Amino acid sequence: MRKQLSLIPLLLLGACTVGPNYAGPPKAIGSAATPPAGFVRADTTLATTAPAVADWWTTLNDPMLSWLEEQALASNPNVAVAQARLKQARASLRLERANQAPNANASATYLHADLPALNLGGGEEQGGANGGGSGGSGAGTNVDFFNLGFDASWEIDLFGGRRRTVEAARASAEAAEANVADAQVSLSADVAQAYIGLRDAQQRLILARQASKMQRDTLNLTLQRFNNGTASQLEVERLRNQVESTDAQILPLSSSVETYLNALAILIGEAPGTLDQRLTPAAPVPLPPAQVAVGDPTALLQRRPDIRAAERNLAAQTAKIGVAEAAKFPRLNLMGIIGIGGTSLDALTDLDNLVTLGAPMLQWNVLNFGRANARVGQAEGARDEAEARYRGAVLSALRDAEDALSRFRARRNTVATLARAKASADRSAVLMQQRYRAGAATLIDTLDAERQRVAAEQSLSQAVAGLTNDYVALQKALGLGWRPSS
Repeated sequence: MRKQLSLIPLLLLGACTVGPNYAGPPKAIGSAATPPAGFVRADTTLATTAPAVADWWTTLNDPMLSWLEEQALASNPNVAVAQARLKQARASLRLERANQAPNANASATYLHADLPALNLGGGEEQGGANGGGSGGSGAGTNVDFFNLGFDASWEIDLFGGRRRTVEAARASAEAAEANVADAQVSLSADVAQAYIGLRDAQQRLILARQASKMQRDTLNLTLQRFNNGTASQLEVERLRNQVESTDAQILPLSSSVETYLNALAILIGEAPGTLDQRLTPAAPVPLPPAQVAVGDPTALLQRRPDIRAAERNLAAQTAKIGVAEAAKFPRLNLMGIIGIGGTSLDALTDLDNLVTLGAPMLQWNVLNFGRANARVGQAEGARDEAEARYRGAVLSALRDAEDALSRFRARRNTVATLARAKASADRSAVLMQQRYRAGAATLIDTLDAERQRVAAEQSLSQAVAGLTNDYVALQKALGLGWRPSS
């Protein structure tokens, strides 16, 4: 009974956990506990419904883009690095959990020794008495020793240091999981933007070649008029300058196509040139949907992986304060040894040779001269830094979302304006063709109207690519494009 009562204080101490308990993420926006409600500023193209977290690119309805996204998520090296770090963090968590349990070792030992003969002294006197013996050394000795042993040790977690270590490791593993998701978000946006850049460059290259052909036709007609004395040298030089300027745009556009092809190959984890045959045929830039789901700011803070990673890092640093606090208090280790053995194999079955040893050991570094307090101060400073980083991540996320939404709204209006301009240029080109066939307009006027139509189409194509790029940036700002880690 007395032994049971003596264990009660140890059990009570074992239930004690020093250090602050993590109470969840702090307020990140001034004195407000939650961010202001609503991204949608009287815009019917935006919806407050929650967007789908994964596979947002399917809303662009481009099978080739969807294939590239899947390939990138499966094979991109940057995502593989983040996944490897997650694997390490999870293994560290398992290790810290295992460190809470007793540590036991079993051993079996066989020892054979050949010992030299021992000179016991007095050989001359003994030899003289016996008629001149040659010495007093005896024969050598052979020794065999057999032993089976078992030892165990267990550190009693009196003040919760081990528990806080596990808590910190768990939060770090969750932060690593969020970092994998963040890598997927960035990757999906990079793939989409490279693909949009490729399709935009291909379309502008086609239009630039069309414009160059029309300008050359106009130049040739003007040269004929110049030779006939009905056009001036100034008109010829102006048209030649237009042709050269347009031709100068073709080479950079061709280079841009190759650059985007190489970028997409690298993003999916392949060598440059791998996608040339598959992606060289031109295709239009995919258009975003008519209505975009953006949700609300509160859901954004819960969804964005970089915010979740910052919050989990804050939780880990908070737990490490408890680890540093526990180091200021005594440590209790329980050790036990069981062994049996002797000079023959039969001794391993003789319980009379059994040796047992139990050794509780209490350690307390009472003369630490402030080192433990300094470590606690370091841990508290790291926690404060993690909290500041979390606040910064929240504010950056809200700004990213608001800026992306603002650009997306403005670009929609730009595309609508340029679409009307292209429609007007199309009508002008048709009317000029009709006048030319009726003999009321010259061929040069007709070609000039066609050139203006191509220029309007170029401007609209570039604006559409910008709109889709802004849509991709919005998906990234909303924290979309990640999948739960297995």
